[in-house]
Order: sequence, then C-alpha cells, then structure tokens
Amino acid sequence: MAFLKSDDGVRRIEGKGVFLRQPEARDYQEWAELREASRAFLTPWEPTWPEDDLSRGSFRYKLRRYAEDARDGRAYAFYIFRTEDGALVGGATLSRVQRGVALSCSLGYWVGAPYQRQGFTSAGVRALARWAFEELGMHRVEAACQPDNAPSRALLNKVGFTEEGFARAYLKINGDWRDHVLFGLVKGDPIR
Repeated sequence: MAFLKSDDGVRRIEGKGVFLRQPEARDYQEWAELREASRAFLTPWEPTWPEDDLSRGSFRYKLRRYAEDARDGRAYAFYIFRTEDGALVGGATLSRVQRGVALSCSLGYWVGAPYQRQGFTSAGVRALARWAFEELGMHRVEAACQPDNAPSRALLNKVGFTEEGFARAYLKINGDWRDHVLFGLVKGDPIR
C-alpha cells in the first residue's frame, strides 16, 4: 500500500487494482457521464440530487468544498480509478473527521453502475481505511448503510467492518429519513 503526494499536492492512494485520487477539474466529463449513466442505480441510496447536480458549475462548487474541507481537516474526498486503464469507477469520502479523544471519521462511498460487484469499491474502501489509520492517525472509521442495501452490507463485512447497531431515521436519503445499520472498524482490526 502506497500513499503518495505528487508535486502538485494531490494525494494518491494505491490499492489492489485501483488508485484513489482527489477530484480535479479534468475529471468533470467522466464523472458527469458516469453519474448520469448510474442515476437509477444510485438514487435509492443517496440524498436527493439537486436539479443542477451534474452541471459544470455544481462540479466546480464541489471541488472548492472538497479543497476547503481537506485544508481544514474536516473531510477528504477521493475518486476511485481502475489501475489498468485509469477509468473512473466511483468515489469515497472520509467525513466528520474528529480529533482529540475521538480520532474518528465516517466513510461514505459510491460506485458507478457499470463497475458494481467487480471488487473496485471494496479495494478502494480497504485502501482508504488504511490511509485513515496510517496517515490521518484515526482510531476508528465508521460507516452506515440502509438495511436493505445487501451489497453494501456485504462489502463492509468483507472488508472487516463490524456491524455495531441500528440508527432509526439516520439520514435523509432520496427524500425520506431512512434507518441505517451502523458499522465500525477500529485501528488494529484486520482489514481483509
């Protein structure tokens, strides 16, 4: 596992068959096309998309927010790319970064419909969890998914997360407050 920082300051994290990199302006077209092609697949699991979500202006705004959050140590957004050809396959974010006595963060991720169930997301999640422990100094990484999202539950279990609880009406997803299953991974737990 390699954690790299290029000359231009962009973080790159290597995983098995994937690499993660901070989003850049040059990613817009590929990102917009993948998200649009995956809209029906992603909609049940994500917050409601704003009407202009796939616009270039909205993308530029996201990039500014990602940069501010990373600079302030609040959150770190990455896109997941397939190593063999550099294709964008999804994304992952560490958010709600807490320092002090907590040393924890929340993991979120998505995969484009054409790349589902091919191991790219689990490889990206593994790499990002290691980065959270080794580079950010986190003690705990948390994740949550809806109870009926069997692929996401399986992914978290496969990577080594432990199912820890249930949160009623935890997040507003696709316009409704949804229950979520809570998972945790603590530094020292095996990442599989």
